[in-house]
Amino acid sequence: MTISVRLNDEDTELIKAYAEMNNISLSDLIRNAVLEKIEDEYDLECYKKAIEEYKKNPKKYTLNEVKEELDL
Repeated sequence: MTISVRLNDEDTELIKAYAEMNNISLSDLIRNAVLEKIEDEYDLECYKKAIEEYKKNPKKYTLNEVKEELDL
């Protein structure tokens, strides 16, 4: 699939220079940046949900308890 993005000249030059400096293609740079942004936001949502669950039931476990529960 092809996706087009409109950029001004200044942004285009900055992105090209960054890609060249890191020896990666523009496609790889943009794809990786977008996927990383999505992952970061997903992780943040998971964190927020975990905090809310913890507030409802603030039980803590030791490392040994976790190992035992997971049979490690």
